[in-house]
Amino acid sequence: MGTTEHYKFLPIRDAMKSINQKVNVMGIIFEFGFPKRTRGTDYCCTLKIIDESHHQTGMSVNIFAETSEGLPHVAANGDIIQLSNVVVKTHGGEVNAVFNKKFSSFALYSGKDTDDFVPYQVSSKFHRRDMDKNFVVKLRKWLVNFHLFEDSSNFPMLREIKEGDCCNLACKILHFCEAVNDEWMFFVWDGTDAPPNSISAKVEDEMHNPFPLHLEPTPLPRELLCTFPTVGSILRITYDQGIEKNHTQILHIDKWVKIVNMRLEVHAGLWRGVLTPYTKLRFTPNDDCLVLERQRWLSTLLARKITENIRSVIRLCFPFTETNHDNVLPVTLMDVLTHSEVTAKFRCTARVVAATPWPAEKFFSPIGAYRMRLTLEDPTARIHAYVYAEDGVTLFEGKSDNNILTDKMNILLGVTVCDNGTVVKRALRNPPWVHLCLKSFYTSKHDVWGSRRYRIFDTKIVGGA
Repeated sequence: MGTTEHYKFLPIRDAMKSINQKVNVMGIIFEFGFPKRTRGTDYCCTLKIIDESHHQTGMSVNIFAETSEGLPHVAANGDIIQLSNVVVKTHGGEVNAVFNKKFSSFALYSGKDTDDFVPYQVSSKFHRRDMDKNFVVKLRKWLVNFHLFEDSSNFPMLREIKEGDCCNLACKILHFCEAVNDEWMFFVWDGTDAPPNSISAKVEDEMHNPFPLHLEPTPLPRELLCTFPTVGSILRITYDQGIEKNHTQILHIDKWVKIVNMRLEVHAGLWRGVLTPYTKLRFTPNDDCLVLERQRWLSTLLARKITENIRSVIRLCFPFTETNHDNVLPVTLMDVLTHSEVTAKFRCTARVVAATPWPAEKFFSPIGAYRMRLTLEDPTARIHAYVYAEDGVTLFEGKSDNNILTDKMNILLGVTVCDNGTVVKRALRNPPWVHLCLKSFYTSKHDVWGSRRYRIFDTKIVGGA
């Protein structure tokens, strides 16, 4: 490969026919996988590249290096990779290129159509040649007019996810932050409501092991929350062990991204996505057809201020509660959290996933007034809402018998009770959707996180004894 005559780049279509041969190839990075350890001491990552000759499925490239730093650190899907002396192999009926750390080399270029032709990362054996520029120019010009058509059924929405699945997701990145010990968390959204989860926690455990309001170790600042959408679920995504933050630099706030093969988990009833070494990030241009389709749909929903999923929840809402404001359209809990004014009043549709204190005889303060804290949940958020004094009298319809109070709270909390009145042990709880009225108030004169509280008012439980 030392002469100009032999130094040429094959189109991907032709490279895939050169089985067991060394080839030079240059392509657009269509999909990027996270580094992972091999069975030996090396690190490996997999890319998928496309060009004008082969852009429907692309060609996979397996790259090996002695350290994760020696692997490509892709700045953006859609960037260009130049590969020299890679060997074309077949495995499991598929053709891929293999990068050998002993004799192969790579260089990464921005995919943007600019006058900058200096690679932003090169491997140790890379040798730059003047003719490289011509191939970069050609790919950049092709990419400008390239339109990716992707089947939307390959990327279900959050409303369709299931625990234990590995799914693909097209979503917008809202925020990322350090969660704990250099572990980072991403916040993503696609405008739909993630399905509610069954609750495994016992009601009596809430006092000593309270249900979390969020997965991040500390609450997000209020000013940040106010930048988030108030409809649709916000999914928290973390990294599996072995994934380093510098390999996620292609994830940018306010940009849409396609995540392929992400693991889904449920923690304390809250959804969490996990990026694993088998997760890949797919090329998502600004004019991506799938993204544009969803943006048009979302703009309609946001204009209505409420998602179709919330509307269906309202229609299916169980008549276990009544409010004095049934003519008021419910808002989401994220609307409540981000509302600009205090004191403000709201009508919400939510589930009561936890309550404290417990049992019923502890609902009262030493002076005999109601004093409780309920944990409310809807697809957008969880909040604490308090029941005080006369609001408790209204909530329980003036009843004070402990058996009646317990019966009413069991209904709200989704506690399964046998015919003889005993609670079914180890049963999962599925709290019903109910209407509630909330009022915001301050516990101090300053609006800092934690000073704004919420209490339930003008709401009564009509089910039960």
